[in-house]
Amino acid sequence: MTKRRPHGDPRKRLVSAVIVLVTICAFFYMFSWKSGSSPLEYGSKSSKIFGWEADEDANESSSRIGEGEVDAIPKTIPVCDDRLSELIPCLDRNLIYQTRLKLDLGLMEHYERHCPMPERRYNCLIPPPPGYKIPIKWPKSRDQVWKANIPHTHLATEKSDQNWIVVKGEKITFPGGGTHFHYGADKYIAAIANMLNFPNNNINHEGHIRTVLDIGCGVASFGGYLLSSDILAMSLAPNDGHQNQIQFALERGIPAYLGVLGTKRLPYPSRSFELAHCSRCRIDWLQRDGILLLELDRLLRPGGYFAYSSPEAYTQDEEDRRIWRAMSGLVERMCWKIAAKRNQTVIWVKPLTNDCYSKRKPGVHPPLCTSGDDPDAVWRVNMEVCITPYTEQMHRERGSGLAPWPARLTTPPPRLMDFDYSTEIFEKDMEAWQQRTDNYWTLFGNKIKPDTIRNVMDMKANLGSFAAALKNKDVWVMNVVPENGPNTLKIIYDRGLIGTVHNWCEAFSTYPRTYDLPKGFIIVHDSRSVVQFIKKYLPALHWEVVAMSDSDQGEDHAVSIIQKKIWLTSESVRQSE
Repeated sequence: MTKRRPHGDPRKRLVSAVIVLVTICAFFYMFSWKSGSSPLEYGSKSSKIFGWEADEDANESSSRIGEGEVDAIPKTIPVCDDRLSELIPCLDRNLIYQTRLKLDLGLMEHYERHCPMPERRYNCLIPPPPGYKIPIKWPKSRDQVWKANIPHTHLATEKSDQNWIVVKGEKITFPGGGTHFHYGADKYIAAIANMLNFPNNNINHEGHIRTVLDIGCGVASFGGYLLSSDILAMSLAPNDGHQNQIQFALERGIPAYLGVLGTKRLPYPSRSFELAHCSRCRIDWLQRDGILLLELDRLLRPGGYFAYSSPEAYTQDEEDRRIWRAMSGLVERMCWKIAAKRNQTVIWVKPLTNDCYSKRKPGVHPPLCTSGDDPDAVWRVNMEVCITPYTEQMHRERGSGLAPWPARLTTPPPRLMDFDYSTEIFEKDMEAWQQRTDNYWTLFGNKIKPDTIRNVMDMKANLGSFAAALKNKDVWVMNVVPENGPNTLKIIYDRGLIGTVHNWCEAFSTYPRTYDLPKGFIIVHDSRSVVQFIKKYLPALHWEVVAMSDSDQGEDHAVSIIQKKIWLTSESVRQSE
């Protein structure tokens, strides 16, 4: 059988590189408001002051490019209205209100992705907020950020008794507290490890716990404190009334993603996490026959844990007791067992094999998923009220067959065979990306120091070998697998890394400036024609090429290191003076 090469056909790489350019511009691809002044009108006032004002020809070119024509290169790109400095195009609640989308609020549909239609988009640069500063570097950023960068202090008041955040002068600090763990995430994490009898109260369980899903994560202190235990958490929260939770998390340098347990599957493959966590996350787990718990079941590995801290687990209130009885019955039918229960926290464990499922009585709900259901299909796929059974191989092996961390990173995972990839292909991919990454860092030269970069995104992650090559850097990587290609994200999670599936024709689910773009870098590694094509757009974006090099893929390929300049609008300058 012919093995497929991880690097793909060069022509496909060229096409993907064009998509990379579109993606880069997706951060700036905005929509206009139907009422009042447009973002473009407000932004043009700022651009005049700094000599960035777009003339008629440039504006016309921008509109043509927005319509798909790429033969006209804009001299400048207008600046968006200052009010759009935190816009997330596909998770913007103003869009929902203005277009009157008919969504079921009870099912949280209004917190799911709803991208603007073409006529409501604009090509304009998102400005930084007034007084914006270069973010505080990791690891100091775990505990403090600049208030000007996230000028939202309502959480400090609302959660003042829970130690989420504290405003101190020009900074916002994070004591490490949460709704349930007022006295610190570190103590809470140690308590969970103690409940499970893990050696030395270390939550990583000698490398067997590596990837964690924290649902309703707040400002992600739980995930932030897991990092010291060599655990990588995907902290998840919606763009809701506490809309800046994920923005705080990413500003701190903690892995996080905007998302919600609503009607669609979360963008992660089956069996991605060893532990799921929910602390006072205010989720109705009993709704729709337990569909949300069944989504967690899909995401947990064999023998995976769900740590649940909530009043239902301990109070004597009659309504809480009713919920607890119903939830206990549901998880029992799902074949979960209580691994530990203490005070306000219960921890369930998922079975290692299919044995329990086969012993259930006929007609028991929830049913097993049908053989035609792909548990790894996630992009815009509806959740299902069914249990995802294990493959025959996983059933026989009584688990996922993964090595403990850190050996997991470089050990060929069992699910390689899903793509007909051999161990040799896997090892060659690691070797190639280690060499390329070393070359990238040589190109950076004195442009970066050990603490320059923290939040990294790999836009076409394939097997995750770029992220693996960064293992000795103090960074974390959001590995993105395009939804129209091989769904290799399960290989990435099996290696102890994290990531998501995405369609790069749409904006990413994050706030502006959350990956290291302010004075940060973009690496473009592709054919020379694509690299030159992208280079034409950089002046209008206020980016510049700081280094170029030949590629290891032949004379027709090149590597370009691009840096984003920091720029301010008139309002930003006024606030900074």
